[in-house]
Amino acid sequence: MQLYYAPRTISIAIAIALEEAGLEYEPVKLDFASGEQTTPAYAQINPKARVPALVVDGGILTETGALLDYVAAKAPEAGLVPADPVMAARMREVMYYLASTMHVNHAHKMRGPRWADKKSSWADMKGKVAETMTASCAYIESNGLRGPFVLGDSISLADIYLYVVCSWLEGDGVDVSTFPKIVAFRAAMEARASVQAVKAAGML
Repeated sequence: MQLYYAPRTISIAIAIALEEAGLEYEPVKLDFASGEQTTPAYAQINPKARVPALVVDGGILTETGALLDYVAAKAPEAGLVPADPVMAARMREVMYYLASTMHVNHAHKMRGPRWADKKSSWADMKGKVAETMTASCAYIESNGLRGPFVLGDSISLADIYLYVVCSWLEGDGVDVSTFPKIVAFRAAMEARASVQAVKAAGML
């Protein structure tokens, strides 16, 4: 497998999942600063000009949630998706919130041109990021963490996704010290060999 990624982006969730699953992969770094994701060559990999993209035997897969599910299905012994259907749904409940709301809140800081043409509108969006990300943290603190991890004592795909999103909080202007569950969650994730491996590789 080849994983196309950019450092400190949500694509690193896939690298962590692959490490957790014990699956071999080749990381392929994209330089967002130079616009490598917008080149014709990368358009052949992912025409959305985004990461992650994962090259597998059956083709090329994109979208974070889909890739996380793929990794879990390739290595069921890693237990990244709970067998209980209610718990699996609770896991995806958090994942979909991250994808539809919290990640979008974060993206308003630097991706204003996706939604508006006027630079003044970009400034307004950027100015809301600390507020909206703090509100998302409050939701996760109260409703997203049932223990050290999202589902309690066991790690799942939702924790991998959430950890990468939570790595952006200080940069987004969030006072993380006001969210003790999130602080403890990040510490628990950072103790894992998977996270240590991607950090050592300079991905996160």
